[in-house]
Amino acid sequence: MKLYYSPGACSLSPHIALHEAGIAFEPVLASTKSHKLQDGTDYYGINPLGYVPMLELDDGTRLREGPAIVQYIADMAPTKNLAPAAGTLQRYRLQEWLTFIGTEMHKGYSPLFNPNMPEEAKTIFKDKLKSRYQWLDGQLAEKQYLMGDQFSVADGYLFTVTNWTKPTGVDISDLPNVQAWHARVAARPAVQDAMKAEGLLK
Repeated sequence: MKLYYSPGACSLSPHIALHEAGIAFEPVLASTKSHKLQDGTDYYGINPLGYVPMLELDDGTRLREGPAIVQYIADMAPTKNLAPAAGTLQRYRLQEWLTFIGTEMHKGYSPLFNPNMPEEAKTIFKDKLKSRYQWLDGQLAEKQYLMGDQFSVADGYLFTVTNWTKPTGVDISDLPNVQAWHARVAARPAVQDAMKAEGLLK
């Protein structure tokens, strides 16, 4: 399999999932700025939408969209318990988290990375994100991870977007449960391996 990624982008989420699952794969750097691969290949020819992540399976089939990709990875390694079994209520709880992270968190950061976005507008988006993190802080009370005591692919996704708080100036320093959860996820060997592979850790 091939994972098309860009360092620190949302593709870090499936990168973490692949390391957690212990699945062999080839990481392929796809710049989100130049939209070129390292050999000069036009990434738009691989993904017409131009963004990461994209997972290419051994038979050439390509999967887009992070939440779908991480569930596929989890189902490839069921003994790792990265996602509850399909068809269970807990699986829908996982999808609930993945949807929340994608729509309420991930997309909330997009304007903050836009150099043409006025500062007044960025403040509105930062305030909205902060309110979501305040709610999350309550959800993480007395829990190790989003789903309870078991790390899931939703944690990898939320960890990825939460890493964007510092470069965008979203202040979560007053949220102890979010802080503790983030440190807990950051300490996982698979998470460190994925971040090192992307040049985010030495």
